[in-house]
Amino acid sequence: MFLENSLRPLRRISEILLLAPLLLPACKQEETPPEEPLNIFFIMSDDHSYQTISAYGHGLNHTPNIDRIARDGIVFTRSFVANSLSGPSRACLLTGKHSLANGFTDNATIFDGSQQTFPKLLRQAGYQTAIVGKWHLGSVPQGFDYWNILIGQGQYYSPTFIDNGDTTVIQGYATQITADLAINWLETLRDKEKPFMLMMHNKAPHRTWMPDIEDLGTYDREDIPLPANFYDDYRGREAASLQEMRIDKDMRPDYDLKIGFDWTTRMNPNQREAWNNYYGRIEEEFNAADLKDNDLAEWKYQRYMRDYLGCINSVDRNVGRVLDWLEANGLLENTLVIYTSDQGFYMGEHGWFDKRFMYEESFRTPLIIRMPGGRKGTADKLVQNIDLAPTFLDIAGVSVPEDMHGTSLLPLLEGKKVRRWRDALYYHYHEFPAEHTVRKHFGVRDGRYKLIRFYDDGTPPGNRRGIKDPEKAKVTVNAWELYDLEKDPSEMHNVYGQPGTRRITRIMKRKLSKLQEQYGEESFHIEEDEQ
Repeated sequence: MFLENSLRPLRRISEILLLAPLLLPACKQEETPPEEPLNIFFIMSDDHSYQTISAYGHGLNHTPNIDRIARDGIVFTRSFVANSLSGPSRACLLTGKHSLANGFTDNATIFDGSQQTFPKLLRQAGYQTAIVGKWHLGSVPQGFDYWNILIGQGQYYSPTFIDNGDTTVIQGYATQITADLAINWLETLRDKEKPFMLMMHNKAPHRTWMPDIEDLGTYDREDIPLPANFYDDYRGREAASLQEMRIDKDMRPDYDLKIGFDWTTRMNPNQREAWNNYYGRIEEEFNAADLKDNDLAEWKYQRYMRDYLGCINSVDRNVGRVLDWLEANGLLENTLVIYTSDQGFYMGEHGWFDKRFMYEESFRTPLIIRMPGGRKGTADKLVQNIDLAPTFLDIAGVSVPEDMHGTSLLPLLEGKKVRRWRDALYYHYHEFPAEHTVRKHFGVRDGRYKLIRFYDDGTPPGNRRGIKDPEKAKVTVNAWELYDLEKDPSEMHNVYGQPGTRRITRIMKRKLSKLQEQYGEESFHIEEDEQ
């Protein structure tokens, strides 16, 4: 097992001494630290839901290579993000801070790369750092010895990359290309005398869910089960009723489902032929069926899920390629491997696609970590993506800055018993008005309850891109929502203000205020007695 490095700063040692037993069995500890620091291989996919990783047990698909990481590591069953939106979530990850503290609150922002990030600190400590794939932060990456990133959201086929400032189009499929770039850096560009931190960021399975050619039709053989709350009426949840991310009404057959829309302009002739043959047949069947109402909604759901899961096939396959390379080259047993997503995603729950809301499916994110010599199994502690930066620094023996909001997961990875761990998580979503018209909100979640505050700060609705109904976007929403996740795990019944909830509401508001004070968001404080 990886052991505490005796050269770690005294501050870290004092923290460890304050931590006592956790609910997880401890592993036997060695007497001496490792001779060399662990490498860090960080894999993140865009919008990959925990429901579609077979290690989480939902049965929608099979991901054998991601499961390899789970089999030899820890599956975090209660892992969450600080802000369920791609750019802000990535900023939280890099800085170990919530969105207001790092300055990147929504996708219209540009990340201030001059601020402190964990890649910079690792680089200063002697690590070689690299990132390939999706960046999506507007600014140029800083703190990396090597970067080769997609422009903006990037393209699935023949994507344009920026290679340390040089723009080039690379033929092929984005997920495979990203793995190729990772392997190439490991094999030919890496300084083998230094420990490395490599970030491999997949575009997939981001909208518009364009599978690799070899994965077309993989999930066409049987219907995918419809979520129990697919036909949610949003009763008692005003903000949920005003969103524009419903599969039945807001998912476009052309743009999202490839019906009557040409996605082949960046494909080679063979790819184009295979694509048109497959989707041409689907379009013919769709036009002939003339579907309406629930039949149309459920057809759209099936097409969405089949394309989405096809994208996951490629992600998993290429994760396996890089793991195989690490193993074949003797690096796997000295490399920390992490698989995660920038947030969760709706697989038809509440009738939705996309993310943004603090409800579980987008708030919760997959997190699987394999540490050589570390603990195996599952961990149910409340963890958040702001915890990853201090974890990486801790593992590298680098002092964790006092202003980081996250907490190192190293004691959990080592199997140490930690008596004092956080009992609640804070969330804050800032992007409104914008696509999908999800209202601004913040909230707190503990082991059983979730309290959410939707608020209107007076920002004019304007004419932001993607809003379908500007009049609906003008509706003011100031509302509380409270959920008992033990009795109502699907968050269908807002019990805020109902008889018998006053005590738990008071407790949750106190937890919320405490976290807001801790993270410097006191200005959003709501009085306890407000109903």
